[in-house]
Amino acid sequence: MSSRVPAGLLRELGRSEGGAEALGLLVDDQRTRRLLLLRALLDAVDSARGPSVPRPAAARVAAHWALLEAADRADRDATRRVLYYPLLGPWVRRALRGLAAAVPPPGLLPDLEHLGAVAAAAAARARLPFTLKLRAPSGVLALPTLGAYTLHGRAAGREGPPPELELAYRNGRLTIHPPAGPAAVLLPRPDGAWESADPAWRPLRPLTGGPHPVLLDDLDPFRTADSGLERHGLKPAEPLTTAERARWQGAWAGARPLLERGGPTRALEADLLLDCIVPLAPPPNASPHAAGPAHCSGTRREAFGAVLSSTPQTPAFLAATLVHELQHAKLAALAELSPLHHDTGTALHWAPWRPDPRPFDGLLQGTYSHLALADYWQGFALTATTALERHTAWAEHSRCREQVGAALPTLLGSRTLTPAGRVLAGAMADRLTRLRERPPPEGYLARASAYVETSRTMWRRQYAR
Repeated sequence: MSSRVPAGLLRELGRSEGGAEALGLLVDDQRTRRLLLLRALLDAVDSARGPSVPRPAAARVAAHWALLEAADRADRDATRRVLYYPLLGPWVRRALRGLAAAVPPPGLLPDLEHLGAVAAAAAARARLPFTLKLRAPSGVLALPTLGAYTLHGRAAGREGPPPELELAYRNGRLTIHPPAGPAAVLLPRPDGAWESADPAWRPLRPLTGGPHPVLLDDLDPFRTADSGLERHGLKPAEPLTTAERARWQGAWAGARPLLERGGPTRALEADLLLDCIVPLAPPPNASPHAAGPAHCSGTRREAFGAVLSSTPQTPAFLAATLVHELQHAKLAALAELSPLHHDTGTALHWAPWRPDPRPFDGLLQGTYSHLALADYWQGFALTATTALERHTAWAEHSRCREQVGAALPTLLGSRTLTPAGRVLAGAMADRLTRLRERPPPEGYLARASAYVETSRTMWRRQYAR
């Protein structure tokens, strides 16, 4: 299979140096895939038969799609901001799985109803007048990129059909009318947030200080749905308090200059690839130490542009988290454009950063992200202004560099790599060679090498046959 990515851009991405052209190629492809998935959802509803999608439900989906198309005609850029929002990915894939299931899951119709919330958010951003009635099965109506409205009292907890709210947009105001009580009036602010004096409305607010809004999303109902986080004892954070939001904003503002110190690529990745951050609760048995299990993070292949993370303790750890997780996003998007290997997914490989066997793809993903971290920490060390900064950066660089050096031979020698995968792996090896040209001070590599070899020995004792 020939690669859909030019060899030059493949090598650039393999060196973890993706510029605007390479990153733009990934973004454009992911956005095209999002539009195709949304169209596939409409087609799947049209072709559904029997009780899985009753005729009234199908008619509601068609009406919501019509509003979405009207919004796209009114203001394409504003509408696409909603359609490309990362957390629409988990929702649309979940709905498609439900439609394809032999036995429709009980949540299928509420999932399909979410298309109306998407259409309402897009129409409001497009300044398109509309009136729409939407159901809130759980008592919460979430509007992607805008926020969430929570029903209180009898309207939220009553038995019978889900409560229905009326949404109307006129003259720059989005109004939400609950079944009982006063309406909430939402007004857009210059920073893109939609505010209301009604406490039932919780707006999504952007983290400020970058070239484009990055939403801190603690409200979207699909932000961790079907992610598998619960298998690791992880879960989304509860809605953030004002103090918690301020802490995130402080870490975000401080992380930006640190990314720039790690090299121009690191800041560019955040600018072009990141659209939202999903706060996670601290991991179980969290340690108070920043380098311990106090922190957790992740990405979702179906939520390109989103990073999931517990609250960072320092801007430096947020910057490192973004570097790490955005590499996973890059590589997953690249693999959809150009398959990188043909491995079956059996977990049998040693990864220096994990105690358990990893499938080939997991080893490739981890090696790629640690290569970028080694690059980031080297740039940070070379520009450090204090002894503590310099020590931390060289220690992190050395650990990541030695881990990559230990894992790369397995990748380079694998017969499962495609031609595109071989180009990528070769570029990764070239990048590691360049990193070695500027070694850390004496002692750092020895300690890192001992750490990696201890990990290898422990793994062999448990898993080697």
